[in-house]
Amino acid sequence: MPAPLSHRALGRALLARQLLAARADMTALQAVEHLVGLQAQAPKPPYFGLWTRLAGFDPEELSQLLLDRRVVRMGVMRGTVHLVSDRDAVQLRPLTQVVHERTLRASSHGKALGGTDPHEVAGAARALLKGEPLGVRELESALAERWPGIEPRALGMTARHLLPLVQVPPRGLWGRSGGPVYALAETWLGRPLAVEPCVESAVLRYLGAFGPASVLDAQTWSGLTRLSEVLERLRPQLRVFRDEQGTELFDLPDAPRPEEDLPLPARFVAEYDNLVLAHADRSRLMDESARAALARKNGQVPGTVLLDGRVRGTWKADTSRKAAALTVTPLGPLSDDERAALAQEGARLLAFAAGGPGAHTVGFDDPAHRG
Repeated sequence: MPAPLSHRALGRALLARQLLAARADMTALQAVEHLVGLQAQAPKPPYFGLWTRLAGFDPEELSQLLLDRRVVRMGVMRGTVHLVSDRDAVQLRPLTQVVHERTLRASSHGKALGGTDPHEVAGAARALLKGEPLGVRELESALAERWPGIEPRALGMTARHLLPLVQVPPRGLWGRSGGPVYALAETWLGRPLAVEPCVESAVLRYLGAFGPASVLDAQTWSGLTRLSEVLERLRPQLRVFRDEQGTELFDLPDAPRPEEDLPLPARFVAEYDNLVLAHADRSRLMDESARAALARKNGQVPGTVLLDGRVRGTWKADTSRKAAALTVTPLGPLSDDERAALAQEGARLLAFAAGGPGAHTVGFDDPAHRG
């Protein structure tokens, strides 16, 4: 039996596949598909997520993909909004439909429907959206005319969970603003969604971008259940490892698994990034104290900083002024060299965010360097 894979080895395998060991020479579309989408509750994080992974990334490239309908913002894995390619949208949305339905049933919005059939609400919303895209308030108001006794937001959320909706531009464009406006995915993309999406294909792609991984890891990433059956079917074509706790890990035979001593650069990982959300066991990236520090009661996931492949702090950028500022909040002591590496990479991030170099500042919010 081979020796177990250490946390350090698993972390380096993950970062190599996540294009974080070295910036990749890929197009934005290639990267979005390689990563099986980028989590995107807010418009800007996917841009930062690609900037930190790709050499010479131009934000207008991603904006143009949205305008050309080659990528879309829609709810898929874990019932959350992701930026995915048009090809992945028609496969991943029907595959994860059960996750959205389960989320609605467990939510306060689902309970607020009372005895009203949620699928009847979804059918009415579909009829409304066949005419043209609608903003959140427009959709909620139109549904409330038919069900005046139900909270409009509950009606709108029912439609958003049960229907394959995409958020159309200008939402998600670089340097633009706008609230969510929804369209039916099949109308916006000009093609039907898959009738029988392939769960095996999705799991294999997950391993390619996030492996080696356990059954629970794959389920955490997707929101799907019973993936042990899927991985058992795939076992003959996979390599099987174990981690330091003895948990069985599955992987693609030829996927990169770098040596433990692979040097890794300082990296700024975007808010909501799947890097920190796609495993049940996140010890390959962080210890429990770091995981607890990232938890937010409101469901927000802060941007994180990586040093030697580990989550060592969080970051936040303010680009509302001419001189942009970035604040790093360490989760523990940093050496002078680590601080210098983060300051250098942070300056590059600010130049990207602000559209060019300037009198930008990178600061550290910790007791040793305050005042």
